[in-house]
Amino acid sequence: MNREGQNVPKVVFRTRSGNDWKNVTSDEIFKGRTVAVFSLPGAFTPTCSSTHLPRYNELAPAFFANGVDAIVCISVNDAFVMNEWAAGQECANLVMLPDGNGEFTDGMGMLVDKSDLGFGKRSWRYSMLVKDGVAQKMFVEPNKPGDPFEVSDADTMLAYIAPKAKKPDQVAILTREGCGYCTRAKKLLKDLGYDYAEVSLGNANRSRIVGAITGAGTVPQVFVNGNRIGGLEELERWAKKAA
Repeated sequence: MNREGQNVPKVVFRTRSGNDWKNVTSDEIFKGRTVAVFSLPGAFTPTCSSTHLPRYNELAPAFFANGVDAIVCISVNDAFVMNEWAAGQECANLVMLPDGNGEFTDGMGMLVDKSDLGFGKRSWRYSMLVKDGVAQKMFVEPNKPGDPFEVSDADTMLAYIAPKAKKPDQVAILTREGCGYCTRAKKLLKDLGYDYAEVSLGNANRSRIVGAITGAGTVPQVFVNGNRIGGLEELERWAKKAA
């Protein structure tokens, strides 16, 4: 069901903060705000964990820079499951909402029966942009068998909101503990404003791992958007050109 132009359901989400229950209302999430929402079949499921959720978290700075106040992930799971899933995911930029009874999902017309998988009632996969409680735009996955994932992704939503939005660079660095050059390279990346992912390698097989990935035998090794920059000296030269 496409509910563009309609108010989102008014429900109470039962969440957990620490050891306490906390009620969160639809108005608290949506009233007077611009919110990007994506809803998925279940916590810990493959597509949800590997692609759907992490990409929204990764692109969050671009969403926020283009007028979005919050990014909300909704799943028909209880608060305990949702919190445990969140603990193992990169989701610091997201609001994780458990729709344990499926009330919000049902009100959206997105509650589907997945009893054949032992899931019971779950959400169909979709995303939407909500402004002041009204669904302005929805991207609903096509009615196909299985779990299609074609239009509710973060890139599609961002392209709708801001077609020319600059997406965050994907930066990773291979390091080892006690490496002074690695420390300097990380500081330079931080000074340049990059939010990098660090892969710290132990002594066992480190040179073989670095050699297999980069063709070099030393760390640090820096990668930006799929391209290998190299070690500290190469990074310094690259930074001067990028300035």
